[in-house]
Amino acid sequence: MRQLNRLLLVFLVCAALTFGVLGQPPKDHWAKYDSGKVHYYDIGGRDKKALIFIHGWTCNADFWKDSYSAFPGYRVIAIDLPGHGKSDKPHADYSMEYFARSIEAVMKAAKVRQAVLVGHSMGTPVIRQFYRLYPQKTLGLVIVDGALLPFGPKAEMDKFFEPLFQHYAEQAPKFIDELLEPTSEDLKPAIRAAMLAAPDYVAISAMRGMLDDAIWTDDKINVPVLAEMTRSGPWPADNAELYKKIAPNIDYQSWPRVSHFLMMEKPKEFNDAVRAFLVKNKLVSPKK
Repeated sequence: MRQLNRLLLVFLVCAALTFGVLGQPPKDHWAKYDSGKVHYYDIGGRDKKALIFIHGWTCNADFWKDSYSAFPGYRVIAIDLPGHGKSDKPHADYSMEYFARSIEAVMKAAKVRQAVLVGHSMGTPVIRQFYRLYPQKTLGLVIVDGALLPFGPKAEMDKFFEPLFQHYAEQAPKFIDELLEPTSEDLKPAIRAAMLAAPDYVAISAMRGMLDDAIWTDDKINVPVLAEMTRSGPWPADNAELYKKIAPNIDYQSWPRVSHFLMMEKPKEFNDAVRAFLVKNKLVSPKK
């Protein structure tokens, strides 16, 4: 009986981490893309405009679990990018364009015409690429501790990541542990396990996609942008000014005492900021 109780406790903890205490997982949906399927959650009705959440490198849609029900009246969609979560994991070139086109496939399947796109980490260059490809379908962008500029010259970045590319099984846990600092200890185990679950070929290809010089151009973003950034991240002191040159209509917020996974550490504050952004710019309106 004691062993059974212990197993039940483990199950409840895992469920709470994934869906929130006493919460239920949203219904699964699937969109055809390339030669496979992309998994997504669709919450909040049939509106033709939606708030779409895009996760980061080796993460999945459940990293947005605290936002699923945080926007009553809005249509919320959270996507497992190809190669991640419940989506198919083909051997493909996981470029930012490949990911961006999968978002459009989901929008078509869900009959969504326009969206505000929220991108965490790698999700930022993904949603920026979506904007380049489908500007008429993009109402606004929310950057969550993500880059609009390269971290350094490509040759230096290639050299930095070469150990990860050559010895992924050995290097990935170390790299992810560094990325998790200073994340809350309550969140670290679940985040680490989810990120290490992504196939190595997906992770390596996606990282190479982020190092592609072609995505780091200074073309303008002409829709409203909200940037929720960490102060402790790798961002230069003048990052707000640099981002404003690319996105003139930007609300740049620098958050103290949070980690890279700020939407999971401070979910209420994060959701409140996104909601205020939607209202201020009259983007996606909630149904009464």
